[in-house]
Amino acid sequence: MSNILPKKQIKVADKVKSKKDKEVLPIEYEPVNEVFLVGRVTSLAVEKVLPSGDKVVEFRLVIGRKHSRGLKKEVDALDIAAWSAKARRAALTLKVDSWVEITGSVRRRFWRAPTGLASRWQVEASDVVRL
Repeated sequence: MSNILPKKQIKVADKVKSKKDKEVLPIEYEPVNEVFLVGRVTSLAVEKVLPSGDKVVEFRLVIGRKHSRGLKKEVDALDIAAWSAKARRAALTLKVDSWVEITGSVRRRFWRAPTGLASRWQVEASDVVRL
């Protein structure tokens, strides 16, 4: 995976007009929503069956920050969701404190809670590999 987004070939037809139809902007990049993570599992994977009948396996991953401010080590804790059968099976084999590699994308999930509409961000894992 490259850190630089590939430039798209721009043609006259590949232009987007603003809402006011006054300004024309070229499309330079394709949208990309891909993540590659390596971290340590901090919670056992739990399989949930949703009211729709769909299954999802969820667990949490902690990732240390490479450049932290000051002397205190900083980490990010991320919620991971595995939806495909292959990713669910792999996630269910993970043990706490094991290292894992996740490939996927960022998603925002919405649901109705007793207090109203709720949401959270999570990484949808397309591939889960134990290291």
